[in-house]
Amino acid sequence: MDPIKKTRLFAALLAAGMAVSTVAAQAAEIQKPEAPVENQLVQASAEPAAEVPEQEDWQLLLVNPWNVLPAEYSVELKSLANGLKVDARIYDDLSAMLGACFDAGLHPVVCSAYRSHATQQRLHTNKINRLLWAGYSRENAEKEAARWVAVPGTSEHQTGMALDIVSYSYQNLTKKQEETAEQKWLMEHCWEYGFVLRYPEDKCETTGIGYEPWHYRYVGREAAAEMREKGLCLEEYLALPDEEPEVQPPQKVVPMWKRLGYPERYEKEQHH
Repeated sequence: MDPIKKTRLFAALLAAGMAVSTVAAQAAEIQKPEAPVENQLVQASAEPAAEVPEQEDWQLLLVNPWNVLPAEYSVELKSLANGLKVDARIYDDLSAMLGACFDAGLHPVVCSAYRSHATQQRLHTNKINRLLWAGYSRENAEKEAARWVAVPGTSEHQTGMALDIVSYSYQNLTKKQEETAEQKWLMEHCWEYGFVLRYPEDKCETTGIGYEPWHYRYVGREAAAEMREKGLCLEEYLALPDEEPEVQPPQKVVPMWKRLGYPERYEKEQHH
């Protein structure tokens, strides 16, 4: 064979081999599990935000279809080992919850956490496009998309306090997620660490979001405990009165003659 042709053939085979190797490596990467749960949180780095005064009850910020994230909102983020980020203030409780779940022999995976406005816009637009391709009208596609992917500015993921957590053995975001051992554990114990299942199946009309048995929101341990005890979602919890009305003791009835200052004999005279 001509030397030049042999050289070209060898180069082609080498390129093909590199391509196959690349595809194989990518496939292996897809199959590779996320960082072990106990390591998902330990390798962290802080991302400073503009200094803003600490707000009381910051963990109860309501963001939903009717309450847009404040334009001035900023948050200090802390990175998980898998590259996702969360509000630095929830990091310790999140670490404790995932660690306890792992200790129970389970394998939860944080698949989504903080999202920028641009990321949320991209996800929302993609959802609308998929619905349009499925035959929805523009109006109906936008309405249906908003039930599953929040309009930018109304997503809790933009606060850094919301996470999508799935089972390592089943990572699809479907109703079947509720059947996994990881979700059963999280639904039972998340409140102990200040988290709640944010979009329960029986609260869709109140939250404006469809059932998501993978979406957890940090609200603080005190609020999470009360919400669990009373069966409330965040909207309902924030609608509670600030304080329970005080129960007044029964008033002692004072006779009119005594209130007017008449002597006691006046009462005896009235009864004769």
